[in-house]
Order: sequence, then C-alpha cells, then structure tokens
Amino acid sequence: MHIEKTAAAGTLESSDCLVTVEPSASEIKLEIESVVLSQYGEEIRGTVLETLKSLHVQAASVHVQDKGALNCVIAARVEAAVLRAQGEGGQE
Repeated sequence: MHIEKTAAAGTLESSDCLVTVEPSASEIKLEIESVVLSQYGEEIRGTVLETLKSLHVQAASVHVQDKGALNCVIAARVEAAVLRAQGEGGQE
C-alpha cells in the first residue's frame, strides 16, 4: 500500500493513542511518544511495525502519541490512519 496523504486516527485520551501517518520517500520512519515508553516501548514498536507489514506498507512516516493504549487499540489506530491516508475509511 502506498501512503498518499497525511492522516490520523485516535485521541489523546487516557488508554488511547493518536497515530499520524505521512508519506515517506523510501522507508518506514517511526517516532513514538508514550507515558509507558520505558516499560513497553519495544512492544509498541513491534505492534506498529507488524501492523504496517500486514497492510503491506513499505514507506511511511508514522508518529504515535500513546497514553497507555492496549496493543489491539494501537493496531486499530495504525490501520485506520493508513486506510485514511489512502482515501479509504472516511475522516474523523
């Protein structure tokens, strides 16, 4: 899948995350801000990268602002942002 425009999904409420996806020329660029980064940073990174892989995204700039979201929430927010970046799934 190709990221054509900037899109976001989620909120900055407790137990949620805001995921922003932007076009990138050649690779996955991932930036994570999290209230639990020291404890769960690698797990969050793995969830985001696995979700992008399952969606066949090979180039994107992804910014995750996590407020303690579960992995299933993170994956859903990444998927929604990617689909919106391709013009699918509507807008918030």
